[in-house]
Amino acid sequence: MNEPLPYGVYFVIAAAAAVTMLTRVAGFWMMGQVTLTPRVMRMLEALPGSVVAALIMPVILKEGLSAAVAMGAVALFMIWRRNEFIALACGIAVIAGMRAMGW
Repeated sequence: MNEPLPYGVYFVIAAAAAVTMLTRVAGFWMMGQVTLTPRVMRMLEALPGSVVAALIMPVILKEGLSAAVAMGAVALFMIWRRNEFIALACGIAVIAGMRAMGW
């Protein structure tokens, strides 16, 4: 094979790893420069919920009622059993059942 860069794949993998490591280290460095006031602490405490909402809402808006019911089932099962794997299986079963019924 006549490639211009015979080790190009390895270069791309190394570059991606370096960029990933740089973003992680930069995040720790930047947060070291921030004064942790009560306002910043409240923002950091609210961040996980915001990330979850940002991941779930587009799916619900795209897929509709069946996705909303399945997400609700997953949330309720997580509160009840505290087992991510079983909650995910429950959500898949709910959405598969609803789609099988034509929803």
